[in-house]
Parts: sequence; structure tokens; C-alpha cells
Amino acid sequence: MKAIEVKNLSFKYRGADEWALKDINLEIGEGEFVLIVGPTGCGKSTLCRCLNGLIPHFYEGEYVGDVYVYGIRVRETPTHVLARYVGMVFQEPEDQLIMTNVEREVAFGPENLGLPREEVIRRIDWALEVLGIKHLRERAPYELSGGEQQKVAIASILAMKPKILILDEPTSSLDPSSAKEVLDLLTELREELKVTIVLVEHRLELIASRVDRVIVMDHGRVVDDGDPREVLIKDHVVKLGVGVPKVLRAYKRLWPGKALGRPPLTPGEFVRQVVNTYEEMRDKS
Repeated sequence: MKAIEVKNLSFKYRGADEWALKDINLEIGEGEFVLIVGPTGCGKSTLCRCLNGLIPHFYEGEYVGDVYVYGIRVRETPTHVLARYVGMVFQEPEDQLIMTNVEREVAFGPENLGLPREEVIRRIDWALEVLGIKHLRERAPYELSGGEQQKVAIASILAMKPKILILDEPTSSLDPSSAKEVLDLLTELREELKVTIVLVEHRLELIASRVDRVIVMDHGRVVDDGDPREVLIKDHVVKLGVGVPKVLRAYKRLWPGKALGRPPLTPGEFVRQVVNTYEEMRDKS
């Protein structure tokens, strides 16, 4: 089933000379974990805003084409209705956290959906449990670490139980340890809740092996789309400045033009391939 369908989408911000998006055509299936990469300014964040309705409902500009979420036409649907289907976590959690404590932050979305108080309380408890942050319930967001703030931001979105979760560089301001925690959490959420995840992320060393698909953007266009092992090893993707996992670079340099099996996305995979190849060569000699 299609969770997202983008048809001939182009968008130019009001007052801009260049199109931020140019003729995007895209389908994302229900339950997919999709990674969007590309150089700064290529249109990644703009595409995310189109998927959750911020564009065209809150950003003015020239909008051509259509986006559908579970068959619902985004440009004709109010954002409070879209929030039942699509939740978005922004780059800076502080921009998203507005309430005086974590419990109220997580309650904000369900309350604005008009849910009964009993259901709001159930969702708060569930979201805090899923994110493992029940102990932060009474804490003020400004008292938390960056990683904790991002977990609260994710919990506040999950409490609305969207079918699609969009995250725009959620680890950009986090240290490596906190970034790994957040990305581990997304992997668990995908497996446990079966949500569709669209992630813009630059820490490919940590996430490339976990996603189903990589979409590469450049100058507002989709220039590649497919299996991460097949996409990230391509020369033109590396030339765009995408932070391709180092293990892929090593694979290409050590065995140019030779097959070791599928390109590895983790050091462990690479080591196993090298050992297996060595043993095969030894057996033949």
C-alpha cells in the first residue's frame, strides 16, 4: 500500500529565484524506512515540509503538482487533519518543545486532536514508555540534554499515533553517543510499531545499514533512488559530498572492479567478506 505518493512536484519559495524542488515523482510504501541524502540546499527539508503539509499551508510560494498521504491530497487537507497521518520531528528539538514540562509537551498534540482526557492520558503513558523517558515526566524541557530533548520531541509526535514519521536531521546537534541512541530508537520504533519512516540524516555510518532505501537529491531533483548498497557506492553520489560510509570507500579502493558479493554497509560485513574471499582463494590454490 502507498503511504506517500508525490506527483510532478515543484516548489519555489516566495521571493526566490530558483525552484527548491523540481518535478519530483516518488512513491513510499507503507512500513518503509527511507533515508534522504544530498548536499546542503538540495531540497531535502523542503520535500519534508511538503509531505506533512507545512508546504503549501504555511510557506508561501509557487506550488506545482501533488502530494498524497494515504490517498489524501495534501494541498486540500488542513494540517490538523494531516497530523493524524504524518508527524514531523525537526532538526532542533528546542524549536519544537514549547510547554513547561515533558508530560504537558506530550499531551499537547493529542489534546489538539480533540481526544477525550482518558485517551490523552493513555497516550502520554504509552509514548513515554515507548521512548523510555517516564522518569522525565515532570522535568522541564530546558533542563534536559540534547538527546533527551529529541526523545521528548519524538514522544510528542508519537502520542498522536501518526502512520508516517518524518525526521529532518534529528541528530545534527547531538554528540555521537546521543545520535546513536536516537537512531537506535528509530530502528526499534520501525520494527515494533510498523510506522513508515522518512529520515533526512548525514550520519550514514550509523544509519545506512538499517534503512530499506536511499533517495539522493541534488539541486531540487531526485538523482538516485534504491537499495543503499547499490546507491551509496556510485561515484556520482560520492562526488555530491554525501558522507558515504567509510567501509564502502575501502571496499571500492581495495577491490576495484572485483566482486566480493554485495557491497558492505558495516565493518563486520566487510571483515566477513574479506575472510570468506581469502578462504576461497586459499582452497583453490
